[in-house]
Amino acid sequence: MTRNMLGNPELIELIRARIASGGPVSFHWFMEQALYHPRHGYYASGRAVIGNRGDFFTSVSVGSLFGKLLAGQFLEMWGHLGKPDPFTLVEQGANTGDFASDVLSALKLASTDCFSALRYVIVEPFDPLRERQSRKLQSFPQVRWQKSIGELEPFCGVHFSNELLDAMPVHLVRFNAGVWRELHVDERFELIDGPLSSSALAEKTGHLPPIENYRSEVNLDALAWIESLASRLTRGYVLAIDYGYPREIYYSPERSCGTLACCANHRRGENPFEAIGRADITAHVDFTSLAAHAEKNGFRLAGFTDQHHFMVGLGSREFGDAAEPPTPERQKSMRAFQTLMHPNFMGMSFKVMALGRAVGNEPLQGFAFAADPRSALGLDD
Repeated sequence: MTRNMLGNPELIELIRARIASGGPVSFHWFMEQALYHPRHGYYASGRAVIGNRGDFFTSVSVGSLFGKLLAGQFLEMWGHLGKPDPFTLVEQGANTGDFASDVLSALKLASTDCFSALRYVIVEPFDPLRERQSRKLQSFPQVRWQKSIGELEPFCGVHFSNELLDAMPVHLVRFNAGVWRELHVDERFELIDGPLSSSALAEKTGHLPPIENYRSEVNLDALAWIESLASRLTRGYVLAIDYGYPREIYYSPERSCGTLACCANHRRGENPFEAIGRADITAHVDFTSLAAHAEKNGFRLAGFTDQHHFMVGLGSREFGDAAEPPTPERQKSMRAFQTLMHPNFMGMSFKVMALGRAVGNEPLQGFAFAADPRSALGLDD
């Protein structure tokens, strides 16, 4: 079929063979193969490229300022935790290792004590990405790798992710003839209705409006991810940055086709079957469900805001001195800062959520200008 010509032919045949032998597959399974098949998946193969010559931009693409500002937030968290030694910073979704390099470089300059206590762990299951990160970070001997959260030793510190949750495989559901059905992928690479695959999925459809032909996504993997973190983080914070909404906005009646999107060569589309294995597939994050599940697993909601307000909170330290001379380096940083917080670029589409575990109520600098997080997420309703 022409719409699959841009895809990876070997991956397409593998998926078709599975459908031929066992019948239509859930969209969740299809998305998992398209992104994470060990040899042919978009991320697992190392094919994903970020930046001007890649498929999309991230905050890390803007330059080192993002890592420098986050390093300041991690330093404050270390202080709130009583300056533990070791202090473990876990990053998941590290891609090329640029963010880790920026953070480590900034912490080395900012605090000798924190830097000497720091243990930086990257959760990376795929060898091509791990090799790329290893080359980038070879001057930082405190960096270690694990293939999964389950392999982490229990730790005190911070788990950080940027654009991790939106790339987790999702289930697609549609309200049809008075009942919720799960969308599956058939041999024509078309979506067809099928039964819901689990009671957990059926439970989550209770948050969706029962409107005929209403379609959306449910991310059960993000909830399992929270449970995994709860089993490893003994004391500290989870800081997640991603694009998404509170539940009330995510599942509003007007958003009747969900948020599923595909990205390739800086073009955004809605058909996940156009470039299988060669394009990113994403869905927004339901931050209300994530926060509620985190609270059930022993976390406290420590902050929630958009990236604009988060950057303003962190940037108040970096750019607070208006009398500082406008050197070329400072002007470059200011341009990067404006990009990171610009409402029409990254500032409003990305959200930042902090979860605390066995920590006090000390405020975090990044949320200095944020509204009450529970109210913002509708958790007090």
